[in-house]
Amino acid sequence: MKRITVLLAEDHMIVREGFRRMLELETDMEVVGEAKDGRQAVALVKKLRPAVVLMDIAMPLLNGLEATRQILKAVPGAKILILSAHNDDAYVKNATESGAMGFLLKQTSSHEVCRAIREIHNGKTFFSPSVSLRLNRLNPQPAGRAGRLNKKAAYLTSREIEVLQLIAEGEANKQIASELGIGIKTVEKHREHLMQKLDIHDTAGLTRYAIGAGIIESSVQLTIV
Repeated sequence: MKRITVLLAEDHMIVREGFRRMLELETDMEVVGEAKDGRQAVALVKKLRPAVVLMDIAMPLLNGLEATRQILKAVPGAKILILSAHNDDAYVKNATESGAMGFLLKQTSSHEVCRAIREIHNGKTFFSPSVSLRLNRLNPQPAGRAGRLNKKAAYLTSREIEVLQLIAEGEANKQIASELGIGIKTVEKHREHLMQKLDIHDTAGLTRYAIGAGIIESSVQLTIV
């Protein structure tokens, strides 16, 4: 029997280990790789071509939503299942718009995770019950705060979203330039474009926007007021 190959993308090692042990108990599944950040997840999917990617949203360097977009651009047939501790409207809506085939809360049972992986592998979608309720409510009227944020975010390039995440995580221009392999002046230009496009003119505002748009989780930045 051919096993379903799975890539785990999660920044906490203890959580990755838990998922690996859980999936290793399933006779039809095999974990073929692990990524500790979104950028590594993109690279590993290109290399390993797993059947399903189990993708956390809140990861350093590149969040799971932007990683999903980049993966699907590079590997259009990739099947991605999003994991999150939150089911806020912005997270749910952005996850589906990024191209993910499912959304699970981290409180989900191991049985449901395995079921979701199998469903997605077979080309179906799978959402936690509370997430499905939110989708049913959001889809008919994609307005409200999440809708506005997504409309703005649609005008941001992948690089701008990467820079925005690093700004929101508290990194200075020099650090961002080093992380992304670009010049400081290029980072400054991206920061300027972000402020113009979003009509936000300070770092605290950019951070609040990133949290509201689901680019980072609120727990990442505790000092923003």
